[in-house]
Amino acid sequence: MAVFPANPAKILIRSTNWIGDAVMTIPAVRSIRNNYPDAEITLLALPWVADVFAASPWVDNIFLYEKNGRHHGVRGRLRLISELRKEKFAAAVLLQNAFEAALVTFLAGIPARGGYNTDGRSLLLTHRVKKPPGIKGKHQVYYYQEMIAGLEILPGDNRLELFPGSEAVAAARKGLEHFLRIENKGSSLPIIGLNPGAAYGPAKRWPAEKFALLAGKVCRELGGIVIVFGTDVDTRAAGIIKDGSVSERVLDLTGKTALATAMAYIDLCNVFVTNDSGLMHVAAALATPTAAVFGSTDHIATGPWCDQFRIIRHSMGCSPCKKTHCPQGHLRCMEDITPEQVFAAVGELLEGTGESQEPSLYC
Repeated sequence: MAVFPANPAKILIRSTNWIGDAVMTIPAVRSIRNNYPDAEITLLALPWVADVFAASPWVDNIFLYEKNGRHHGVRGRLRLISELRKEKFAAAVLLQNAFEAALVTFLAGIPARGGYNTDGRSLLLTHRVKKPPGIKGKHQVYYYQEMIAGLEILPGDNRLELFPGSEAVAAARKGLEHFLRIENKGSSLPIIGLNPGAAYGPAKRWPAEKFALLAGKVCRELGGIVIVFGTDVDTRAAGIIKDGSVSERVLDLTGKTALATAMAYIDLCNVFVTNDSGLMHVAAALATPTAAVFGSTDHIATGPWCDQFRIIRHSMGCSPCKKTHCPQGHLRCMEDITPEQVFAAVGELLEGTGESQEPSLYC
């Protein structure tokens, strides 16, 4: 296999499709930038993950792949291919593993195309990387850095970092100040973020009623305020949390913010309590102390990658099953986790005594 181009003028990076995965590619994207400081780097991303990199110094442009809009269907894909062809990219790095990512860049005439040789796409890649045999049991951050190394691009360190953007930061600060003022609360109260949602089915979601009991303890015992995060799908859970705690101390943001603004709000939290989800990885990248509730998924591969965190899980013989729905029909791995356990983790993180998972230099 030929060496990946040494000095490409324009590089296309195909982003992953989920917020959490996109956050975990940040070290790899930074590595590409550090190896090609003079290249113009464009990120091809779906709209809902674009904010992860919107204010990032590691990319120059974001090209929106509007799969449900102008790039929908066969005609839309042909439009995308035509648009990419006009950009005359010298190289493409495919962080996304799908066959389509390789096909689109092949048809767009990008001469160097590198990525994992998964999903039957080897013939479409000019630079193929085999999945390393020892990747199991490692955090997913390494998965993308290993791919970069396979292209003979020198990987840098594994730190996560996010840049919410000045407009989003200003909007979050203004929104929080307004909430504190109308509720007549002081600005020095502990701010605890709650994220009751998770996209990958109910097996990843700690019950909203338990989040409500936790919120009540935060409000009454810590004198804190609670910010509930999520999309409009999580509005019902937010209502349960408000009804089951001290409602006037709960700021409901579900379905009300773009990702960039949600990132800025998370950055204002003292502790973020979350299911295994995209926003969990956002919190980790912002270095917000994170208490993560795990059930069906692998806490080693996809746990919070940050300096201060707690993982709360009920170990069972069947976990992690990685199923969207509990095959046993009881979700004990989630149901047996108590609000008291999570509240204790919140207290430890507020005191600065959470576990440390320091991103080491890549090796």
